[in-house]
Amino acid sequence: MKASRFLNYLILILMSSLICGCATTDKPKITQSIDPIVSVEWLNNHINDSNLVILDTTVIIKMDGKGGFSQRSGMDEYRQGHIPNAGFADLLGDLSADNELEFIMPNPQQFKQAMEKLGVGDNTRVVLYSANNAAWPARLWWMLKWVGFDNVAILDGGLQAWQAQGYQLSTEIPEVTKKTITMRLRPEMIASNKDVHHAIKNKQIDILDAMPGPHYLGQFSMYSRPGHILSARSMPTSELIEESGHFKPLDDMDLIIDGNKENQNITYCGGGVAASLLAYNLYRLGYKDVAVYMGSLQEWAVDPNNPMTTVETTE
Repeated sequence: MKASRFLNYLILILMSSLICGCATTDKPKITQSIDPIVSVEWLNNHINDSNLVILDTTVIIKMDGKGGFSQRSGMDEYRQGHIPNAGFADLLGDLSADNELEFIMPNPQQFKQAMEKLGVGDNTRVVLYSANNAAWPARLWWMLKWVGFDNVAILDGGLQAWQAQGYQLSTEIPEVTKKTITMRLRPEMIASNKDVHHAIKNKQIDILDAMPGPHYLGQFSMYSRPGHILSARSMPTSELIEESGHFKPLDDMDLIIDGNKENQNITYCGGGVAASLLAYNLYRLGYKDVAVYMGSLQEWAVDPNNPMTTVETTE
């Protein structure tokens, strides 16, 4: 009888070890240990946390007065003063692909390696900010989520809010230890040209234009053709931001966007940057199926086979 019980005990141990062994082959569950948005007070309280990576994402845009613009990295401004312990993430450097179009995403492996060099790894938490526009950190936030990295937040109000609170800047460049990110790619977060064509006549997919209202209506154009993608609804990201640079309350944004959370939503702009900011806020509002068309108008408008209109979509 004792031998029988012992045999049963051995069988139970063997079965348990087999079950545990199978479980270890599954991908680790992604956990969110930081909210998608943090305040400057939160950052000040956690600024010396050993697992916290702070990144300045600033890009400087200059308009030429004729509808065109130029852009450059915000590295010079970063060197003149940044949030203490912050590194610099260059959205015009190795966080974009080498392409004639602006802000084309690098391939997942290239992006992963670039973020690892900035000290981002599986056990880190990341706070992103900009000196001038919340769209820059939102672009990087969306790309990090794209490769399966969830522990990332945007600093509400950015550098302006940090300084308004009386917190000091630093000119010291922090030393960075390269880390490792376990990639869990989410291709559904990025929409292609083909996806947008499919969405135009699909009532279960909403296309949202994040450009300014006058640009949507074709009153001025920064790209090859005026107007917006056929069936797209206007949703300028400027309407989601207070004059102070802080995000508007979620309840207010929910009313402003007034979208369908059950549908898939595809956002676009000129180069996938403002579209990322809109997508980020859709995520915060509980929209479950959101994709950014990263090619946006700089890709769409050059091809006359891609339908555009200046007539406002009302449905």
